[in-house]
Amino acid sequence: MRRKILLPTDFSKNAWHATKYAIELYKNDDCDFYILNVFSVTSNIMESLLNMEPGSEMYETAKEDSENGLAKILDMLAFSDEENPKHHFKTISTFNSTLEAIKNVVEEKDIEIIVMGTKGSGSSKAVYGSTAVYVMEKVRNCPVIVVPEDAVHTMPKEIVFPTGYKTYFKKKELNYLIEIAQKCNASIKILHISSEKKLDDKQIEHKKMLEEYFEGLNYSFHSLSHMEIATGINCFVESRESDMVAFINKKHSFFDSILTHPLVKEIGYDSKVPILVMHDLRN
Repeated sequence: MRRKILLPTDFSKNAWHATKYAIELYKNDDCDFYILNVFSVTSNIMESLLNMEPGSEMYETAKEDSENGLAKILDMLAFSDEENPKHHFKTISTFNSTLEAIKNVVEEKDIEIIVMGTKGSGSSKAVYGSTAVYVMEKVRNCPVIVVPEDAVHTMPKEIVFPTGYKTYFKKKELNYLIEIAQKCNASIKILHISSEKKLDDKQIEHKKMLEEYFEGLNYSFHSLSHMEIATGINCFVESRESDMVAFINKKHSFFDSILTHPLVKEIGYDSKVPILVMHDLRN
Protein backbone atom coordinates (compact mmCIF):
# COMPACT_ATOMS: atom_id res chain seq x y z
CA MET A 1 0.00 0.00 0.00
CA ARG A 2 1.34 3.40 -1.01
CA ARG A 3 1.90 6.05 1.62
CA LYS A 4 0.34 9.47 1.10
CA ILE A 5 2.54 12.27 2.41
CA LEU A 6 1.82 16.00 2.27
CA LEU A 7 4.66 18.46 1.66
CA PRO A 8 3.47 22.09 2.02
CA THR A 9 5.79 24.56 0.29
CA ASP A 10 6.16 28.32 0.06
CA PHE A 11 9.11 27.82 -2.34
CA SER A 12 11.58 28.70 0.42
CA LYS A 13 14.86 26.97 1.11
CA ASN A 14 13.34 25.66 4.35
CA ALA A 15 10.47 23.95 2.52
CA TRP A 16 12.93 22.38 0.06
CA HIS A 17 14.98 21.04 3.00
CA ALA A 18 11.83 19.47 4.47
CA THR A 19 11.01 17.87 1.12
CA LYS A 20 14.48 16.33 0.91
CA TYR A 21 14.20 15.11 4.51
CA ALA A 22 10.87 13.39 3.74
CA ILE A 23 12.32 11.74 0.62
CA GLU A 24 15.23 10.40 2.66
CA LEU A 25 13.08 9.26 5.59
CA TYR A 26 10.73 7.32 3.32
CA LYS A 27 13.29 6.24 0.71
CA ASN A 28 12.39 2.55 1.07
CA ASP A 29 8.60 3.07 0.95
CA ASP A 30 6.22 3.36 -1.98
CA CYS A 31 4.97 6.95 -1.62
CA ASP A 32 2.72 9.49 -3.25
CA PHE A 33 4.05 12.90 -2.21
CA TYR A 34 1.57 15.76 -2.56
CA ILE A 35 3.40 19.08 -2.87
CA LEU A 36 1.02 21.86 -1.85
CA ASN A 37 1.39 25.57 -2.50
CA VAL A 38 -1.23 27.95 -1.15
CA PHE A 39 -1.34 31.29 -2.95
CA SER A 40 -2.90 34.66 -2.23
CA VAL A 41 -2.51 38.11 -3.77
CA THR A 42 -1.82 40.22 -0.72
CA SER A 43 -0.01 39.58 2.52
CA ASN A 44 -3.39 39.89 4.26
CA ILE A 45 -5.05 36.53 3.59
CA MET A 46 -8.51 37.70 4.71
CA GLU A 47 -8.32 40.64 2.32
CA SER A 48 -7.30 38.26 -0.45
CA LEU A 49 -10.14 35.83 0.27
CA LEU A 50 -12.71 38.64 0.30
CA ASN A 51 -11.51 40.59 -2.73
CA MET A 52 -9.96 38.18 -5.19
CA GLU A 53 -12.10 36.59 -7.87
CA PRO A 54 -11.00 33.72 -10.11
CA GLY A 55 -10.50 35.24 -13.55
CA SER A 56 -9.26 38.57 -12.22
CA GLU A 57 -5.77 39.60 -13.29
CA MET A 58 -4.41 39.47 -9.72
CA TYR A 59 -5.83 36.00 -9.11
CA GLU A 60 -4.59 34.57 -12.42
CA THR A 61 -1.10 36.05 -11.92
CA ALA A 62 -0.82 34.60 -8.42
CA LYS A 63 -2.13 31.24 -9.67
CA GLU A 64 0.37 31.18 -12.54
CA ASP A 65 3.27 32.03 -10.16
CA SER A 66 2.17 29.18 -7.88
CA GLU A 67 1.91 26.64 -10.71
CA ASN A 68 5.26 27.73 -12.17
CA GLY A 69 6.89 27.37 -8.75
CA LEU A 70 5.50 23.85 -8.37
CA ALA A 71 6.68 22.92 -11.88
CA LYS A 72 10.16 24.12 -10.94
CA ILE A 73 10.14 21.87 -7.84
CA LEU A 74 9.22 18.88 -10.03
CA ASP A 75 12.14 19.74 -12.33
CA MET A 76 14.52 20.00 -9.36
CA LEU A 77 13.34 16.60 -8.11
CA ALA A 78 13.68 15.02 -11.55
CA PHE A 79 17.31 16.15 -11.85
CA SER A 80 18.31 15.52 -8.24
CA ASP A 81 20.23 12.57 -6.84
CA GLU A 82 17.14 11.58 -4.83
CA GLU A 83 15.22 10.23 -7.83
CA ASN A 84 13.53 7.08 -6.60
CA PRO A 85 11.25 4.75 -8.62
CA LYS A 86 9.19 4.12 -5.47
CA HIS A 87 8.26 7.81 -5.21
CA HIS A 88 5.63 9.69 -7.19
CA PHE A 89 5.06 13.43 -6.90
CA LYS A 90 1.80 15.31 -7.42
CA THR A 91 1.32 19.06 -7.14
CA ILE A 92 -1.59 21.03 -5.74
CA SER A 93 -1.98 24.79 -6.19
CA THR A 94 -4.85 26.33 -4.28
CA PHE A 95 -6.18 29.69 -3.13
CA ASN A 96 -7.03 29.62 0.57
CA SER A 97 -5.55 30.22 3.99
CA THR A 98 -2.63 27.84 4.53
CA LEU A 99 -4.16 26.06 7.51
CA GLU A 100 -7.52 25.47 5.81
CA ALA A 101 -5.83 24.29 2.62
CA ILE A 102 -3.72 21.78 4.57
CA LYS A 103 -6.79 20.51 6.45
CA ASN A 104 -8.69 20.09 3.16
CA VAL A 105 -5.91 18.16 1.44
CA VAL A 106 -5.40 15.90 4.47
CA GLU A 107 -9.10 15.04 4.31
CA GLU A 108 -9.52 14.76 0.53
CA LYS A 109 -6.34 12.79 -0.21
CA ASP A 110 -6.40 10.68 2.98
CA ILE A 111 -2.93 11.99 3.93
CA GLU A 112 -1.19 9.96 6.63
CA ILE A 113 1.59 12.38 7.61
CA ILE A 114 2.64 15.99 6.91
CA VAL A 115 6.32 16.91 6.58
CA MET A 116 6.97 20.64 6.52
CA GLY A 117 9.75 23.16 6.99
CA THR A 118 9.69 26.21 9.17
CA LYS A 119 11.37 29.55 8.79
CA GLY A 120 10.53 31.10 12.11
CA SER A 121 9.06 34.54 12.57
CA GLY A 122 12.12 36.76 12.36
CA SER A 123 13.20 36.46 15.97
CA SER A 124 16.37 34.45 16.57
CA LYS A 125 14.53 32.48 19.26
CA ALA A 126 11.42 31.84 17.19
CA VAL A 127 12.64 28.88 15.17
CA TYR A 128 9.13 27.59 14.60
CA GLY A 129 7.08 30.01 12.54
CA SER A 130 3.41 30.63 13.16
CA THR A 131 2.28 28.38 10.28
CA ALA A 132 4.19 25.39 11.64
CA VAL A 133 2.84 25.99 15.15
CA TYR A 134 -0.74 26.32 13.84
CA VAL A 135 -0.42 23.06 11.89
CA MET A 136 1.09 21.24 14.90
CA GLU A 137 -1.72 22.54 17.08
CA LYS A 138 -4.79 22.54 14.81
CA VAL A 139 -4.44 19.65 12.34
CA ARG A 140 -5.38 16.99 14.83
CA ASN A 141 -6.20 14.07 12.55
CA CYS A 142 -2.73 13.73 11.04
CA PRO A 143 0.79 13.57 12.53
CA VAL A 144 3.28 16.25 11.52
CA ILE A 145 7.06 16.28 11.20
CA VAL A 146 8.45 19.82 11.40
CA VAL A 147 11.96 20.14 9.99
CA PRO A 148 14.14 23.13 11.00
CA GLU A 149 16.25 24.57 8.20
CA ASP A 150 19.50 23.25 9.66
CA ALA A 151 18.24 19.69 10.23
CA VAL A 152 20.60 17.02 8.95
CA HIS A 153 19.04 14.83 6.26
CA THR A 154 20.03 11.52 7.78
CA MET A 155 17.86 8.89 9.36
CA PRO A 156 17.25 9.46 13.08
CA LYS A 157 19.27 7.11 15.27
CA GLU A 158 18.02 8.48 18.59
CA ILE A 159 14.53 9.85 19.22
CA VAL A 160 13.70 11.69 22.46
CA PHE A 161 10.16 11.21 23.76
CA PRO A 162 9.44 13.62 26.65
CA THR A 163 6.52 12.72 28.90
CA GLY A 164 5.15 13.56 32.32
CA TYR A 165 3.47 10.12 32.61
CA LYS A 166 0.41 12.11 33.69
CA THR A 167 -2.12 10.56 31.28
CA TYR A 168 -2.47 7.08 29.85
CA PHE A 169 -1.33 6.24 26.33
CA LYS A 170 -3.03 4.42 23.48
CA LYS A 171 -0.73 2.37 21.28
CA LYS A 172 -2.33 3.86 18.14
CA GLU A 173 -1.19 7.31 19.29
CA LEU A 174 2.41 6.09 19.26
CA ASN A 175 2.28 4.24 15.93
CA TYR A 176 4.38 6.74 14.00
CA LEU A 177 7.06 6.94 16.67
CA ILE A 178 7.26 3.13 16.80
CA GLU A 179 7.30 2.90 13.01
CA ILE A 180 10.08 5.47 12.54
CA ALA A 181 12.15 3.79 15.28
CA GLN A 182 11.74 0.43 13.50
CA LYS A 183 12.34 1.88 10.03
CA CYS A 184 15.52 3.69 11.08
CA ASN A 185 16.67 1.19 13.71
CA ALA A 186 16.60 4.12 16.14
CA SER A 187 16.59 4.06 19.92
CA ILE A 188 13.85 5.84 21.89
CA LYS A 189 14.91 7.85 24.94
CA ILE A 190 11.87 8.40 27.19
CA LEU A 191 12.55 11.62 29.11
CA HIS A 192 10.75 12.63 32.30
CA ILE A 193 11.35 16.15 33.64
CA SER A 194 9.81 16.78 37.03
CA SER A 195 10.10 18.59 40.34
CA GLU A 196 8.77 15.55 42.23
CA LYS A 197 11.34 13.08 43.46
CA LYS A 198 9.35 9.96 42.63
CA LEU A 199 6.43 8.87 40.47
CA ASP A 200 2.98 8.29 41.93
CA ASP A 201 1.00 5.10 41.31
CA LYS A 202 -0.72 6.42 38.18
CA GLN A 203 2.56 7.58 36.66
CA ILE A 204 4.14 4.18 37.37
CA GLU A 205 1.18 2.52 35.63
CA HIS A 206 1.57 4.78 32.58
CA LYS A 207 5.30 4.10 32.48
CA LYS A 208 4.58 0.35 32.41
CA MET A 209 2.26 0.95 29.45
CA LEU A 210 5.19 2.38 27.51
CA GLU A 211 7.31 -0.66 28.37
CA GLU A 212 4.58 -2.83 26.88
CA TYR A 213 4.16 -0.73 23.73
CA PHE A 214 7.90 -0.39 23.07
CA GLU A 215 8.62 -4.07 23.59
CA GLY A 216 11.11 -5.28 20.99
CA LEU A 217 12.45 -1.75 20.41
CA ASN A 218 15.66 -0.24 21.71
CA TYR A 219 14.37 2.12 24.42
CA SER A 220 15.47 3.45 27.80
CA PHE A 221 14.07 5.71 30.55
CA HIS A 222 15.74 8.95 31.64
CA SER A 223 14.82 11.62 34.16
CA LEU A 224 15.85 15.18 34.90
CA SER A 225 14.73 17.19 37.92
CA HIS A 226 14.66 20.85 38.97
CA MET A 227 14.72 22.15 35.38
CA GLU A 228 12.27 23.97 33.17
CA ILE A 229 10.77 21.52 30.66
CA ALA A 230 12.04 23.34 27.56
CA THR A 231 15.53 23.76 29.05
CA GLY A 232 15.63 20.11 30.08
CA ILE A 233 14.63 18.85 26.64
CA ASN A 234 17.16 21.13 24.94
CA CYS A 235 19.98 20.11 27.28
CA PHE A 236 19.21 16.42 26.88
CA VAL A 237 18.97 16.58 23.08
CA GLU A 238 22.12 18.70 22.70
CA SER A 239 24.25 16.70 25.13
CA ARG A 240 23.38 13.42 23.42
CA GLU A 241 23.18 14.82 19.87
CA SER A 242 19.76 13.20 19.47
CA ASP A 243 18.16 13.31 16.02
CA MET A 244 14.43 13.86 16.67
CA VAL A 245 12.00 14.87 19.40
CA ALA A 246 8.55 13.23 19.48
CA PHE A 247 5.46 14.51 21.34
CA ILE A 248 1.87 13.47 21.72
CA ASN A 249 -0.29 16.58 21.41
CA LYS A 250 -2.73 16.02 24.24
CA LYS A 251 -5.31 18.76 24.22
CA HIS A 252 -5.42 20.73 27.49
CA SER A 253 -2.45 18.79 28.78
CA PHE A 254 1.35 18.66 28.66
CA PHE A 255 1.73 19.52 24.99
CA ASP A 256 -0.81 22.30 25.21
CA SER A 257 1.64 24.18 27.39
CA ILE A 258 4.41 23.54 24.89
CA LEU A 259 2.50 25.20 22.07
CA THR A 260 1.67 28.22 24.17
CA HIS A 261 4.04 30.64 25.84
CA PRO A 262 6.50 30.05 23.92
CA LEU A 263 7.83 26.63 24.83
CA VAL A 264 7.83 25.16 21.35
CA LYS A 265 9.93 28.12 20.24
CA GLU A 266 12.29 27.70 23.20
CA ILE A 267 12.67 24.00 22.43
CA GLY A 268 13.49 24.99 18.88
CA TYR A 269 16.12 27.56 19.79
CA ASP A 270 19.12 26.81 17.57
CA SER A 271 17.50 23.45 16.93
CA LYS A 272 18.75 21.16 14.22
CA VAL A 273 16.34 18.47 15.31
CA PRO A 274 13.02 17.65 13.59
CA ILE A 275 9.94 17.36 15.79
CA LEU A 276 7.37 14.59 15.32
CA VAL A 277 3.95 15.65 16.61
CA MET A 278 1.42 12.87 17.14
CA HIS A 279 -2.08 13.41 18.47
CA ASP A 280 -4.24 12.34 21.35
CA LEU A 281 -6.92 10.18 19.69
CA ARG A 282 -9.41 10.92 22.47
CA ASN A 283 -9.96 14.49 21.27
